[in-house]
Amino acid sequence: MQTRSCLLLPLLAGAAMAQWANVPSKGKVNMTGPAPKTAYGKPDLSGVWEPNANKYVRNIAADLKPEDVPFQPWAKALYESRVDGSHEKEDPDANCLPQGVPKISAAPAPWKIVQSPTFIVVVYEAFNLWRQIFLDGRTMMPDANPTWMGYSTGKWDGDTLVVDTRGFNGKAWLDQLGKPSTDALHVTERFHRKDFGHMDMQITIDDPKAYTRPWTVTQEVHLLPDAELMEFICNENNRDVAHLPGK
Repeated sequence: MQTRSCLLLPLLAGAAMAQWANVPSKGKVNMTGPAPKTAYGKPDLSGVWEPNANKYVRNIAADLKPEDVPFQPWAKALYESRVDGSHEKEDPDANCLPQGVPKISAAPAPWKIVQSPTFIVVVYEAFNLWRQIFLDGRTMMPDANPTWMGYSTGKWDGDTLVVDTRGFNGKAWLDQLGKPSTDALHVTERFHRKDFGHMDMQITIDDPKAYTRPWTVTQEVHLLPDAELMEFICNENNRDVAHLPGK
């Protein structure tokens, strides 16, 4: 049985192919070649992707100056109480609870996009989680049940997929340092496949209960053309939490 620590999330994507025999070869892949298109003319985002850098799961604002994260006073105080690591045991991840959006896309484990004209499914290796992104014009009901991963709808802006996600339960941390979120969180992600093997993700955080204005970060991911996802059941090997500080 192959298991992984829920906090460290060591990346073993290369080992995934060892789970299968008779895998069709994709041949030599030009990672800087043109981004593919679907039969219906939109950019094809399908495939297995992973972050270029693992720093964003630790600190979503790693590329920003501290003053560029516009905390509400209570949110800043809570963040500062967490940032030294003394509350790591309280991080939902440490308890095998979902990382939430957008943190899950920065986790050092790959995720797979399955694309159709009317919806996109994102399957995350981390904790075996998934999202549905609907492209059919539906909207979230105002009394929708709050969730960890939110409700996602999308539309195309030229060659960029714009994903709008709301309806969160406010329990997720935005990163391992402990930036808080609330049930007012609204996440806008812009997925732009630059070429065959590279994609930019521009992420805007709009949570008026925790931050004074929206703020934006950009993360990059790359394609794993010969990889497949592995089962990752956090509770099966969750040995970290007993050794972490916090309540």
